Amino acid sequence: MHLNCRNILIAVIVVVTSLTIACAQSLPPTHIDSFTGKPRLIVLSDIGNEPDDQMSFVRLMLYSNEFDIEAMIATTSTWQKAASHPETMRKIVDVYGEVRPNLLRNAKGWPETSYLASRVFSGQSAYGMTDTGEGKDSAGSEALVRSIESNDPRPLWISIWGGANTLAQALMDLRKTHTPDQLKALLAKLRVYSISDQDNAGPWIRREFPTLAYIVIPTKPDGASYYYATWTGISGDKFYRNGEGADFSEVTNEWLDKNIRDKGPLGKMYPKYMFIMEGDTPSFLNLIDNGLNGYRRPDWGGWGGRYIFTQPYGETHPIWSQGGDEFRRFTSQDTVIGIDGKEHTSDQASIWRWRNAYQNDFAARMTWTIADFAHSNHAPNVVVDGKPGTAPIDIDTHDGDTITLDAAGTTDPDGQKLTYHWFHYAEAGMADGNLSAVTLSNADTAKVTVHVDAVCRPDWLPLIPCKGDGVAHVILAVTDDGSPALTSYRRIILHVHASSAGK
Repeated sequence: MHLNCRNILIAVIVVVTSLTIACAQSLPPTHIDSFTGKPRLIVLSDIGNEPDDQMSFVRLMLYSNEFDIEAMIATTSTWQKAASHPETMRKIVDVYGEVRPNLLRNAKGWPETSYLASRVFSGQSAYGMTDTGEGKDSAGSEALVRSIESNDPRPLWISIWGGANTLAQALMDLRKTHTPDQLKALLAKLRVYSISDQDNAGPWIRREFPTLAYIVIPTKPDGASYYYATWTGISGDKFYRNGEGADFSEVTNEWLDKNIRDKGPLGKMYPKYMFIMEGDTPSFLNLIDNGLNGYRRPDWGGWGGRYIFTQPYGETHPIWSQGGDEFRRFTSQDTVIGIDGKEHTSDQASIWRWRNAYQNDFAARMTWTIADFAHSNHAPNVVVDGKPGTAPIDIDTHDGDTITLDAAGTTDPDGQKLTYHWFHYAEAGMADGNLSAVTLSNADTAKVTVHVDAVCRPDWLPLIPCKGDGVAHVILAVTDDGSPALTSYRRIILHVHASSAGK
């Protein structure tokens, strides 16, 4: 090939860009978080601008035994540019304190009310990047710095429900006081899940700190692009008109009145929504220890949705976001059977596919605030192949193999009848490369047979060669017959290698 100056320039640009992207990532997209203990969590919320954040905060309190909550920071946003409302957080925490004794009758691990109250802070007091810089640290940014500098080896999840400028301030301050290598090590522990961009700080953070693991669909901070966002799958079907196939019945104000608002003092703190129910909640749903383990890697999927590692337009490097390769059908969209019995494919489906389970679980926990163990429902304890607990199960296999998975030993704390449903989560695990094809038999019994059909599932166009190993995620959902019916899961990950016969 003849190389003229233009060819050389393009080649140099491509090489430099590739090196920049490669160097920018401290953790490869194939990295899987593995740790013991509860997930660490910090919430940044523009609570008070409308009912949505308060609703999510009430749910957060009902799952506070699932996390180590290190800070809850009241922030500004494009919707609330000159105020923050930590007092609303404190009021809800106080009401949580009223029901905590009853929560302890149903499960362990609920944090002391005084502890949670001490973890409420105010963030930046004005909008966006104009309120960051030298000498502009806030109680919230200082709390972030303390947690980020903590010697705790577990990842720290930062759940952003509003503006991100308090996180921007914390990162500025950390950059001033640490060497580049020290800062890189600190950033490697962070996992950010932002509900779109609600000020101009998010894009700034991603440009300035490209090694930071960040889940977001980049948007202008005006709400114009919310329609496209995965997180709207929590309940946005009617308002955003993007939930074809979803069952809306469990996210209506009427359902919430009966199952949430009418149950005791914490239920009374749950307001009626103006637009959608709890748009911020997906940012922490994957941290719940329900057996899906969605927090381990964003492309695994779970109650909080599924994302892929890609470079959206306008971003300087890949992040965990939406989009993908439609040619190979490697995208952030899930294909799900809807309430109408038809297949529906969308980003939002990666959340609404779990709606019955996460809403029933929410309703059951609200009952825990007013009833004892004997008069409440509790999720099943799943056992697969003699392995109890919620951790994923990894199995090495080959194409052509047949595997039996047995959930014998699964129990229900309330002695209720259990039903079993095994399914292939066909989109999960895309960062591993090839997605394998499997067929399940007897999928609605306690014992399922999985036939490994091929290392690579058929592509939309069948001319792409299959090279390397593959992966298939099989999910077991076990549901009791309580009221409300509760579901627990177990994720089995098949690592598929080519058999000698197939080589």
